[in-house]
Amino acid sequence: MVISMSRKFGSLDEPLLDGNLYAINADGTQAGLLVGQSVQGAGLGTKIQPKKVEQIAAFLVDDLPADDKNVIISVSPFSQDPYTRAERLDVFTGRRAQLARAPVRNADFITDNQGVVRFATGVGADNVRKLYYRTGDGTEWKLISDELVADGVEWPIGFSADDKIAYLQVDHKEGPDAIVSFDIASETRKEVVRDKVVDPDSIIYQGATSIPVGVMFADGKPRSVFFDTAAPEARLYRSLEAAFGGDVVHITSKTSDGRLLLVQVWSDRNPGDFYLFDTVAKKAEHLLSRRDWFDPAGMSEMRPIKYTARDGLEIHGLLTVPHGSSGKQLPLIVMPHGGPFGIKDEWGFQTDSQILAAAGYAVLQVNYRGSGGYGRAFQVAGAKQWGGTMQDDLTDATRWAIKEGAADPSRICLYGASYGAYASLMGVAKEPTLYRCAVGYVGVYDLPAMIKEDTPGGTDRNKIWSAEWVGDDPAKLAAVSPNRIAERIKVPVFLVAGGEDKVAPIEHSKMMERALVKAGASVETLYYDTEGHGFYTQQHRREYYTRLLAFLSRHLGGQAAAAPAAAGGK
Repeated sequence: MVISMSRKFGSLDEPLLDGNLYAINADGTQAGLLVGQSVQGAGLGTKIQPKKVEQIAAFLVDDLPADDKNVIISVSPFSQDPYTRAERLDVFTGRRAQLARAPVRNADFITDNQGVVRFATGVGADNVRKLYYRTGDGTEWKLISDELVADGVEWPIGFSADDKIAYLQVDHKEGPDAIVSFDIASETRKEVVRDKVVDPDSIIYQGATSIPVGVMFADGKPRSVFFDTAAPEARLYRSLEAAFGGDVVHITSKTSDGRLLLVQVWSDRNPGDFYLFDTVAKKAEHLLSRRDWFDPAGMSEMRPIKYTARDGLEIHGLLTVPHGSSGKQLPLIVMPHGGPFGIKDEWGFQTDSQILAAAGYAVLQVNYRGSGGYGRAFQVAGAKQWGGTMQDDLTDATRWAIKEGAADPSRICLYGASYGAYASLMGVAKEPTLYRCAVGYVGVYDLPAMIKEDTPGGTDRNKIWSAEWVGDDPAKLAAVSPNRIAERIKVPVFLVAGGEDKVAPIEHSKMMERALVKAGASVETLYYDTEGHGFYTQQHRREYYTRLLAFLSRHLGGQAAAAPAAAGGK
């Protein structure tokens, strides 16, 4: 087995991937470090030979199913050289051989069915994605797609069985992404599948190969669509979906002879069951369940919704309704997702939604403009719209819920994390009479300060991204920074943050807290010095959710949680 590891860095509670790859026998013997920043020599009791000591991060690219000795990895130096290398790694000795060097910075590699590195895609200092192709080992890279020249971004998802056709996911200037076949010899492209509303959410591959045969579309409940209708998976998915009552089905892996399948089944009320399915006997054996103490029948339903924003743009979202409720005149939590760009709230079992619904709240999640999954134009529509039309989409969603009768207009609160925290505080500043409270979890609240934080070392790529997606006019950004307009906030606020957060530094929350106190607003806080961008330890998470439910209960009237055994926040 080849495994990657995470470790704790400094005082941060949550472990992070460290870029090391290890080898270990399936029975747990002869474990050793193969490659990565921690290499110092051979490991005790292993056959791994002394290796080159260098500051790099290594990640698996291709496990080469037909080769029990080698794998393909990507190697990224910690030095000023930003060009990734593809290498063949002997998992028994740790020996490495370079196969290719990427022609573009920060690259990902894609191999064909023979394990040959054929594609490299990455983003350079100009923040433009490029796709390169080569015919085989030792040949030159050729640029086949440039984001600025092509209709949109293209990235490879796999090859046909004979490696003569590559499949690409292609975004377009208008509308959702498509799956396109790319004929290697003629360099011609042909669209094979495209939905009218959403991008492909995930790819379905044939057996244990990397040959794509279908996609999952997630416009509400995910559904499978096969562009290779003759593939065995097309029939398998249809029969399994019928057998499991229409729940979402995902074949995670197969035995080499194709007889046994590991099948994952899930829904909006079920976090997931795993079965071993015998394709010959046509029998499924239950193996395990995620959170098996939950009864799916007692969980809350998540309903896909859509509405028209004030400027005519169609917006999609999700409404979770408490189990056993009428679904009408409920206290409502509007929960904007983080990101904001390229992120999408999707139908399925979601912890926060279920916690809030169990306490009696309806939960509204909105894929406002700027979200991912609905095509390039929809995402670009959110550029430079912090506090603008992205915020208006949340307001329009709230008013939609009131008009539909789902929400009690006198009991609505905003709650979000990261960008969602920004949108929550901006929402109560921009619409002071619409909401009764706001919760900001690991949020950013001062946009001029964030722009400075987004350009560590003054890197050109981060400067370009910030200018294109957030904006570069300090005065305009200050005008839509919640901490600078705190005098407009008239409702209670709960701020939560971690001292080791590198994405949304805790100082943002402290600036927001000081501004609210100065403005005479009611503010509560929960800070943990050792947490990062989202709480990790069980004790801290329990304290957070207990405090969250208590705060919401006081202002909206839902249920509170039992107090934790111990609390360490302040």
